[in-house]
Amino acid sequence: MTRYATRSAVEALVTPFQVHRDVYIDPEVYRLEMDHLFANTWVYVGHDSQVPNKGDYYTTQIGDQPVIMVRHSDGEVKVLYNRCPHKGTKIAIDRTGNTGKFFRCPYHAWSFKTDGCLLAIPLKKGYEGTGLDKTESGKGMKAVGAVKNYRGFVFARLNEEGIGFEEFFGGSLSSLDNMVDRSPAGRLEVAGQPLRYMHRCNWKMLVENQTDTCHPMVAHESSAGTAVKIWEEMGHDADAPKPAAMQIIAPFMSPYEFFEEMGIRTWPNGHGHTGVHHSIHSDYSEIPGYFDQMKEAYGEERAKEILGENRHNTVYFPNIMIKGPIQQLRNFIPLGPDKTLVESWIFRLVDAPEQLVARTAMYNRMINAPTSIVGHDDLEMYERAQEGLAADGLEWVNVQRLYDEGEDLEQEAVENGTTERQMRNQFHAWVKFMTATMPENLEAAE
Repeated sequence: MTRYATRSAVEALVTPFQVHRDVYIDPEVYRLEMDHLFANTWVYVGHDSQVPNKGDYYTTQIGDQPVIMVRHSDGEVKVLYNRCPHKGTKIAIDRTGNTGKFFRCPYHAWSFKTDGCLLAIPLKKGYEGTGLDKTESGKGMKAVGAVKNYRGFVFARLNEEGIGFEEFFGGSLSSLDNMVDRSPAGRLEVAGQPLRYMHRCNWKMLVENQTDTCHPMVAHESSAGTAVKIWEEMGHDADAPKPAAMQIIAPFMSPYEFFEEMGIRTWPNGHGHTGVHHSIHSDYSEIPGYFDQMKEAYGEERAKEILGENRHNTVYFPNIMIKGPIQQLRNFIPLGPDKTLVESWIFRLVDAPEQLVARTAMYNRMINAPTSIVGHDDLEMYERAQEGLAADGLEWVNVQRLYDEGEDLEQEAVENGTTERQMRNQFHAWVKFMTATMPENLEAAE
């Protein structure tokens, strides 16, 4: 029997303000995350603009499970396991494409409708009287447990039974709403392919970092700090108008007080965001004509309300982050206990000026690309942490900043912008969904 096969063993890995190092480095814990955490939560699959036409598909994964997001003949988006029910062959190996009216297995030519239903088998008479129609294989490709298309963002829960979509996300959906509402048409479209960047660290390190506001002025001093220094040495006043590139990179060197005052909001089930009152995106230059388009679409009061909301990073547990003001989504895809693929997607605001997506693309290249000087600051910290956690002197990771012994993580809260409450919130949810389908004791596990 393995060490962490029971509910109590997993619960012991997380205290109210400490996390055991095995959560980041132990292969068994990682395996359990794939089997339980990513099966019990609602995980982001993709955006429906990636599959605009019937038969369009996109392949990705939920945890370690290969899946296909496909536009069915009825216009709905389906999510299927990327596996033939016959011999297990992957049905689609291309990242994206159009399959027409059906999928066809490349091994034995079994074919399936785009909702997964079995369509045809060559020499089907060979199965007459065998009872194939009564088996799982005879039904076709397996669909995931549940799918929800929320304003274009497609989420799935692998398990057929579990927490509902609205209950899981609750008030956190307001961040997605704000991002979509920034389009005068109320719609987003994926703009090109993502930047993909491999990290030699545990996926949770990247998720935690999204609301870690005590690191920018330290970890990014070598990149953003150097850029600001050069800008000032060129004779520019600190408060002088800045070009777009400086507007993007300079705020990373904001002082602690800036991040304290910006605030952090947390919601139950591991979701939360920085930038309650203001953020590093608050002072970008206006795009000519954009507010007029928004005012025409929503009315002046509502347009001001939408554009006045400048949340920084919103974490959707377990593994994505969005930036509403610049229409960006980062997906942290686990590939092992010490290996994570990061996809950074940008979106076009339908019917909005193209300068907005140009600024978003610039931000993505400057901050999130494999060639980014800012991104490499973070990567070095992640990899140092992954290596440092192997040291035997200490076994626990501390997330105690601004901890309140009476804090209730099942309630929404707004606190000081440098609190580590959101990290504690994520681990509270981690235990909750890891153990939801785990046995309570060794006898039950056996």
